[in-house]
Amino acid sequence: MVLLRETSDGEEFLLVHRPGRKDWSLPKGKLDAGEHVLAAAVRECDEESGYTPVLQAPLPLQSYSVGSRPKVVSYWRARVREEVGFAPDDEVDEVLWLPVGEAPGQLTYASESQLVAAATSLPDTVPLVILRHSQALKRSQFDGKVDSERPLSGKGRSHSKALVPLLDAFGITQVHSSPSRRCHDTVKRFAKHTETKVIDAPTLSEEGFDDDPVAAAEAAAGLALAPEPLVVCSHRPVMPAILDTVASALGVDPEDRRWRGIWDPKLPTSGFLVVHRSFGEDGTVQVVGVERHTLAHLTAD
Repeated sequence: MVLLRETSDGEEFLLVHRPGRKDWSLPKGKLDAGEHVLAAAVRECDEESGYTPVLQAPLPLQSYSVGSRPKVVSYWRARVREEVGFAPDDEVDEVLWLPVGEAPGQLTYASESQLVAAATSLPDTVPLVILRHSQALKRSQFDGKVDSERPLSGKGRSHSKALVPLLDAFGITQVHSSPSRRCHDTVKRFAKHTETKVIDAPTLSEEGFDDDPVAAAEAAAGLALAPEPLVVCSHRPVMPAILDTVASALGVDPEDRRWRGIWDPKLPTSGFLVVHRSFGEDGTVQVVGVERHTLAHLTAD
């Protein structure tokens, strides 16, 4: 992770000293069993440096070999959310903030200096998370009369809980959702965690979209251009319209090689896209990065 902060003398980045390896490096680490990469990124930064980050745009994957085994490491540009206190141990015994221009002279690995350069070339961003609801009770098993009241399954409830730290990793502060129970229940736990309310988006329900697709497109465009860190939870049949509208509003070409395979409406339950948006002082909005996540580390949907 490239953790950045602004000072009166300019931008600085954080690096850690690992006595066992005798190197200076960026905060990073391994996944715990069953852990999602987003949760691991936040946890490792916290454990190694004493700072809790807010993730911004993803940086290029780093690939190398450890012995005969290939290894791939994910990195993000990040800002400090909170300083929780550094505790030196056998893994990391020192942390240091340095001006970004000093990265090549202090970091042990040239590839990490390149990551710092890549991170500082990007602007600060605001996330838009587009989330498909967690697994719901099957229609054939639901004995209610109104499909919008169909609840999450047991697995769906577990997955809604698992989503909390993943959404929180991006500093989400607004929660928008189709009022259908399966969507609302997917995000209500996160809303409680962040001490906010779920804002209903009726036109982004299946029924609302069928009744008025134009109004649904207008709602999606409004969310795409809203300058708050937000999540919107909707349904599989509505996802193509949401993504088409967001792409149009933000000037994204889904066929661009940067987004190909990511900008796909066929999200699994509990799957989501994170669109990292930069808002200019002149009112322009630019997409800096897009990433796609699932809960594949849990039981498959």
